[in-house]
Amino acid sequence: MSAEPRTVATTAAVPPAAAVAHRPLDFTLLAVAIAGVSFSAPLIAATAAPALAIAFWRNAMAIGVLTPFVLGRNLGELRRMGRRSILLSVTAGATLALHFGLWLPSLSMTSVATSTALCTTTPIWTTLILRVRGHRPPRLVWAGTLLAVVGVVILTGIDMSINTRALAGDALALGAGMAAAAYVLLGAEVRRTASTTAYTYVCYSTTAIALLIACLVSGASLGGYSGETWLKLIALTVVAQLLGHSLLNRVVHGLGPSTTSTAILLETPGAALIAALWLGQTPPAMAYPALGVILAGLALVIRGHKKISPPKSARPAFEAMP
Repeated sequence: MSAEPRTVATTAAVPPAAAVAHRPLDFTLLAVAIAGVSFSAPLIAATAAPALAIAFWRNAMAIGVLTPFVLGRNLGELRRMGRRSILLSVTAGATLALHFGLWLPSLSMTSVATSTALCTTTPIWTTLILRVRGHRPPRLVWAGTLLAVVGVVILTGIDMSINTRALAGDALALGAGMAAAAYVLLGAEVRRTASTTAYTYVCYSTTAIALLIACLVSGASLGGYSGETWLKLIALTVVAQLLGHSLLNRVVHGLGPSTTSTAILLETPGAALIAALWLGQTPPAMAYPALGVILAGLALVIRGHKKISPPKSARPAFEAMP
């Protein structure tokens, strides 16, 4: 199944005109989403539970919160979602689970700084995939993407270890960044026709099931936690999952995957500042300069997208499924 040229103009790479009109609201929601996901690492660090179990519960609890809304307001839409949208949503959920499954183990195999820097190469892979799919991001988008990633490297650094275990961890973190890029692009494609609630319900359900299987296979404990741990899991679900990931899925339709994935880089300095205020961890000396560099890169990406004129031959980020 191929898209008509007029339909292609509203692909994941370039938001439709109607969505562009809502950009002020989208940028506000994006700021809230970044603040939400910035709490993820500090909350995980303060939660006494296995990493994979934490990832499972934040998705499973999110499904529990979304279910009443889906049954009350979105059940009809969920039933009307076409086969293509369902398959793309399930695939997005699987890639999100893969992202968690690759990144969390890498944190114990290589340095946290290196893992973070490699995992946040997401916007590079997003831009490359869009280029392969026929879109031609302007030079400002490329420059802004690279500049923002440099900002993360300035903050975290990369140690060039030749230890075999560390190299394996580096590979896992890099794979996690690639999986995150696929997750953002798939979400942008589904959000062209489906609401945020319907999409995230299918996506998070798939992620939770995949992570549950991973927990059972790896032997990660899914219960027996203290009351404080359960409260932190609830906080992680509300702040990082529902206000973080869900709002990112909401704004990607209007802002596009390149801008959204580049903005996610702000999670790194955001998490560092939150850890300083909440956990008493002194922020790195380069936290504020790195924040400025990432913001400058994001500004270039946003300016670059304003100049995009999609070619007629451009294709959606992911071809339509039969």
